Amino acid sequence: MIQVGIIGSGFIGPAHLEALRRLGNVQVVALADSSLEGAQQKARALHVPHAYGRVEDLLAHPGLQVVHNCTPNHLHADVNRQILLAGKHVFSEKPLCMTGEEARELVQLAEQTGVVHGVSFVYRQFAMVQQAASMLRAGSVGRLFAAHGSYLQDWMLLETDDNWRVDAALGGRSRAVADIGSHWCDTVQFVTGQRISEVMADLSIVWPTRKAGNVTRPVSTEDLGSVLIRFADGSKGSFLVSQVSAGRKNRLSFEINGSERSLAWDQETPQQLWIGERLRPNQLLSDDPRLMNDDVAASAHFPGGHIEGWPDAFKNMIAQFYQAVQDGHMPENPSFASFHDGANVMHIIDAIMKSHLEQRWVRVES
Repeated sequence: MIQVGIIGSGFIGPAHLEALRRLGNVQVVALADSSLEGAQQKARALHVPHAYGRVEDLLAHPGLQVVHNCTPNHLHADVNRQILLAGKHVFSEKPLCMTGEEARELVQLAEQTGVVHGVSFVYRQFAMVQQAASMLRAGSVGRLFAAHGSYLQDWMLLETDDNWRVDAALGGRSRAVADIGSHWCDTVQFVTGQRISEVMADLSIVWPTRKAGNVTRPVSTEDLGSVLIRFADGSKGSFLVSQVSAGRKNRLSFEINGSERSLAWDQETPQQLWIGERLRPNQLLSDDPRLMNDDVAASAHFPGGHIEGWPDAFKNMIAQFYQAVQDGHMPENPSFASFHDGANVMHIIDAIMKSHLEQRWVRVES
């Protein structure tokens, strides 16, 4: 049984715990939070046997093999660094860190320690996203022409909507792009097999101040943004990210246009993959494993017609990571996002921020 600790018990910590408990060969033995009392309270509620008020204490827990970093953004780099230096396998929430410099450091440290390392980019793990990527790899979409789409939410629509992510010191200097645009970039790069090489961005703050009760504070992070992209193979694309689009709750969508056909997917209707044709009727493929490509059919766990969603994609991601832990080393080309992928997305975010400030095309660092 693989023994695991989780650092951070907000919304996402219990989501990690639930996915881990679905695996069967993993036991969450310890939980840490910013205070011992808070950690103990959460551990009792979640039936985790041990609780700690400091990262160092959790890392010293006897027999601990893997640690999940579910802390707020501004703590990611330091906590990931501590986990790596302790020689534990590490699975980090995104973003991997706050800057490109930190990303390079963490990748180098992960390589030096030889541990298994992953980042929580979950949307690539949906069955129909896996199917789209398989179709691209098999050549059935043809030569890539363009990839475009959006990630739209409405949870910051009102001036009175506020959250710790608005504070650049806690969430980072980018909000909409870093929080949800990062997911779009990772998903589309995974599907196409192509890296984003250049960006041209135009970002916008729709509420210069946010009001929480009697407190009004200035805002320096973007509410929405549009980005033109160029891929390494010369194909083009664009995406819009917004946390102020009324009625859109969590709509990550993309469309891939190739020389043979097009593919489109929407996270709010995740069991359907639209296949666009020129000389025959378009298709809507469902996530019935009997209809999917053989190499990705296992990403759909139930017979056709049984609803699968975000928790099932999360389980796919965690299961792949723990197969690598069980094997004792990083796969050569992991299907889960590694620290390399996390660093790549940080470099894309940095390029987008620089492009917006300088109003020009910016190359993404490698």
